Amino acid sequence: MTETMLMPVVPLPARSATHRVVLDSAYAFSAFVLALPAFVVVVAGLAAGTGTLVVAGVGLLVLVATGYAARGFAHVERIRLRSMAGVAAPYPSYLRAAPGDGRVRALLTPLRDVQTWLDWLWCLVALLTAAFASAVTVAWWAASLGGLTYWFWERFIPRGPDGTSLAQLIGLGSSRSADILLQTTIGVLALLTLPVAVRFAAATHAAVSRVLLCSRGELVGRMVRMEESRESAHRAEARSLRRLERDIHDGPQQRLIRLGMDLGRARRQLADDPDQAATTIDAALTQTLETVEELRALSRGIAPPLLVDRGLAVAVREMASGQAIPVHVVAEAEPLPPQAETAAYFVVAEALTNIAKHSQASRADVALRVDDGRLVVTVDDDGRGGAQVAAGRGLDGLRERLAGVDGTLEVASPDGGPTRVRAEVPLG
Repeated sequence: MTETMLMPVVPLPARSATHRVVLDSAYAFSAFVLALPAFVVVVAGLAAGTGTLVVAGVGLLVLVATGYAARGFAHVERIRLRSMAGVAAPYPSYLRAAPGDGRVRALLTPLRDVQTWLDWLWCLVALLTAAFASAVTVAWWAASLGGLTYWFWERFIPRGPDGTSLAQLIGLGSSRSADILLQTTIGVLALLTLPVAVRFAAATHAAVSRVLLCSRGELVGRMVRMEESRESAHRAEARSLRRLERDIHDGPQQRLIRLGMDLGRARRQLADDPDQAATTIDAALTQTLETVEELRALSRGIAPPLLVDRGLAVAVREMASGQAIPVHVVAEAEPLPPQAETAAYFVVAEALTNIAKHSQASRADVALRVDDGRLVVTVDDDGRGGAQVAAGRGLDGLRERLAGVDGTLEVASPDGGPTRVRAEVPLG
């Protein structure tokens, strides 16, 4: 059994107050127009389907058809939620028949789908909230328009000798001016409260629709994103380990082997040729310094104890102080989640490594700040530019690592420079 892919949720544009009132009114008023046929079709289909289950296959076919009809009504409601109610309503993942399913199993797929049952439930429940939303909307619009125009059409109302106006009933007098003033006041009050009333009516119906028609899709979407983030983290970790193993094998390991050979040769040369032995030892010392530098460079891919003990700001400043070019660091020293600090540290480490190797820059700037629940990391340099996120390279691995914590990476590096690496890491 497979599932359909979730359609992306596009951010909804901001709307003006007048536009919002019109859309809320249209959504609430038309809710009953959609909910009534949905209720009738589903009730009739469920009754006919369950009543004919004893007839071979007929009842199941009716229930399957009813399920597809409910999906259609639910699909229209999701479109209304997005376009009229201003709700980001994702489409759910309906079950689909797997290639190995038989005809009967494939035919009955909608009946084994949880979302189909939720669609049925919405068709039954939505009639109540739709009736409420439509009634409130009609009542408020009628009170607003009727009260504000009462001065015009009041003259056409036939009044008998025993006719009693609303103003007279509440003790404001029997004159027409008192009646017009009262009705106009009601119209003004209804107009002033119209945005709140229609918004409440629309929100009531939209809340039921969103819970039954969209909540499962949102949950599945979050699960899919979590799975993708976990896979990205695993890929990034595996890639980092392979890269570290390769670098150690090609660099420090080879130098240490050569160092051992040089020291062995120097020991043999001490008795016969002390000067040559001294030259060999000097070369071994040079190998030692170069090995230490390579190990220091490789250790940037591993979170240092300083990061754990004293936090991100101190660790980044310590890293910047060891660079070959001046690096200016602006960091907000505040407690951050460990996963966010580690991800941000690797961003800075990879960016500074690329700057040292490829950019030919004369200076770099690192900024760490918290903005709207996200840690924003920017690394700028004045180098030659041309940096790209290529598959299998350092920046690509960094993007995978950030995806593992739901972070993002942006690289702006035109030819000729400057280069900016920007990462965002959620703190929640």
